[in-house]
This record gives sequence, C-alpha cells and structure tokens, in this order.
Amino acid sequence: MSNDNSSIHEFDLGLICEYFSHLERQGPGSPEVTIKALSFIEKLGEEAKIADLGCGTGGQTMVLAQHTPGQIKGLDLFPTFIDLFNKNAQKYLLQKRVKGIVGSMAELPFHAEELDLIWSEGAIYNIGFERGLREWKAYLKPGGYLAVSEASWFTEERPQEIHDFWMDAYPGIDTIPNKMAQMQQAGYVPVASFILPENCWLEHFYKPQVGAQQTFLKNHAGNTAAEDFVANQRHEEKLYNKYKHFYGYVFYIGKKI
Repeated sequence: MSNDNSSIHEFDLGLICEYFSHLERQGPGSPEVTIKALSFIEKLGEEAKIADLGCGTGGQTMVLAQHTPGQIKGLDLFPTFIDLFNKNAQKYLLQKRVKGIVGSMAELPFHAEELDLIWSEGAIYNIGFERGLREWKAYLKPGGYLAVSEASWFTEERPQEIHDFWMDAYPGIDTIPNKMAQMQQAGYVPVASFILPENCWLEHFYKPQVGAQQTFLKNHAGNTAAEDFVANQRHEEKLYNKYKHFYGYVFYIGKKI
C-alpha cells in the first residue's frame, strides 16, 4: 500500500532526480513569468555575468538566455540535470554563452562581486530564503540584481492541513510582506514581487507530470519507494488544487545597494 502522506524528505535523492529529469521544469513557472521577472531588471549588456542557481535542466535558463545577452552559468547539485542542461544549451544554439556546472548553492564557485544577476526559480529553499539572500549578496556587484521565486503564504491565516504540510516541507515559507522585509534586511532594495499565476502550477508543472509518472512507474515496476514518491507528488497536486487561494510561488526581485 503506497503512502501519499510521506514527507518529501524521506525519499532518495537519486529517485527524485530521475523523476524530475523527465520534466522540462523542476518547479512551477513559465516562460512568460521568467520574462516578466526579467523586465524589472535594468538592461544587461553583453559583458553581463549571470548565475542561475539550482538551475535543474535549464527550462528557465534557456528563456533567460534568449531574452538577455551576457554569459550565463547554471549551477545544480545533480550531474544528471547538468548533462541535460548542457544538451539543452546546444539544442538552442546557446552553448557559447550558457554553461551548466555541478556545484552547491551553499559554496558558490564565483568571485566576490563578480555577478550582475543571480537568478533562482523555486530553488533557494534548498538553503533557505534568508540565508541565500545573505550569502549570495557577496557575489553580486553593487547595483546587481537578485531574482528568486519562492513558496509564500497569501494570507495571515490558513487551514491546518495545508499549514502542517508546508511546515514539514519548508518551514521557511512566509507571507509576501515578511519575505520583502527579509530582502530589505539582507541589504537589497526590494524592487518588485508578484504572484505566479495558476497556470505555472497546473499547465507547466503538474500536467507534464502525468506522462512522466507513467514512464517512471513502468521503469520502477514493483518498487515501493517509486510508487510512494509518485503518490506523494499526486497528493501535493491535490493539496494545491484545494488550497491554492492560500499559497503559491512568488517572484522576489531585489537590487544590491
């Protein structure tokens, strides 16, 4: 009997990586949202250095590269994702400007004040929003930008079921005004924040998982851990449909003073 209430933290990272490697996006988002977030950032020239942290297979990175010049480095912990990232860069003929590297967002391989823009869609939670803001700032030039999307509460109060789910999955979740205050306290001018529309979850994240789940379960027939993981993802989707008025992803854009 598979258990759809297992915590995401109980699953094998290799299994999670394999599952998400079948998807263009490893989290909620869309090309439109990436472009919208970019619109709040002062124009970047060809000399600009950009890092996409927790880039996954690069769905959003390729959109970024198509809408801004400059050199982009995508960084992710999973070599499988980085292999796919570099194949995607070649597919879009971006390999001269876009390169994926394996690394940890807790130990960035950049110099102090080297970057004009740090991007991270749905990934900063891996080290925590406040810690990421604080530590990554050292790598940004003065006047450089940070743009991250992050799970956030839309309301002060919310039903217990969804509250408990997020307290387990990511206790760093907070309301939008609190996240903006954290950005200001970390030494950024809070430039903008906006809520990602529902289609970023439904069409761009959950819908593509339907086919991926079938393939994944076929490849792991009889593997309880794989079945439990798919059940977990389906449970998460059900919760989103039930409670999407209370939470979602929000883009936060800040400028280093």
